Amino acid sequence: MADMAQWYKDYIAAWNSHDFGKIDPFFTPDCFYQDMAFGSTFQGIKEIENLVKTTFVMSSDIKFEMKSFFNLGNCAAGEWVMSGTHTGDVPGMKATGKKFSIQCSAIMELSEGKIKRNTSYYNFSALLMQIGWLPGAPANWMGRLMMRFMTKRQ
Repeated sequence: MADMAQWYKDYIAAWNSHDFGKIDPFFTPDCFYQDMAFGSTFQGIKEIENLVKTTFVMSSDIKFEMKSFFNLGNCAAGEWVMSGTHTGDVPGMKATGKKFSIQCSAIMELSEGKIKRNTSYYNFSALLMQIGWLPGAPANWMGRLMMRFMTKRQ
C-alpha cells in the first residue's frame, strides 16, 4: 500500500464512524487483537466485532484522534487519543456518565494492507479514575512526590 499514513487516517475515521462495516475491511479474517490494558485477547473477525460493538456501547460518543503513525514493511505503530463519555453498561462496569480522555498506542503486523495482529496499550488505571471507578490521584502526584524526595535529599 503506497500511502500508509492515509491508510491509518482512514482506519481512525472508520472507528469514528461507529460502524463496524467500515472497520472490518482493515482486518484479516483471522486477525489476533490483544488489549493489554484489559488483559484480553480476541481471535478472528467475529470476536473483534464484539470488542468494537462493546466499545461503542460503553461510550456512545467515543472518538479517536490520531497523533502519530509509522510503518516499516509489514510492521506499523500508531498513537491516538481516545475520548468520550462512559454512557453504557458493559459486563462488570456500570455506566457513570463521566468523561474520559486517554492516550493509546498500538503495534500492528500487517498482511496485504490489513491488520493481521494488533496489540493495543493504554493506561487502564487512568481510564478507571476518569470514569469514577477508581479514586483519582491528584494531578501531577508523581511530579510532586519526586520533588519532595529530591528536596529531602539535598
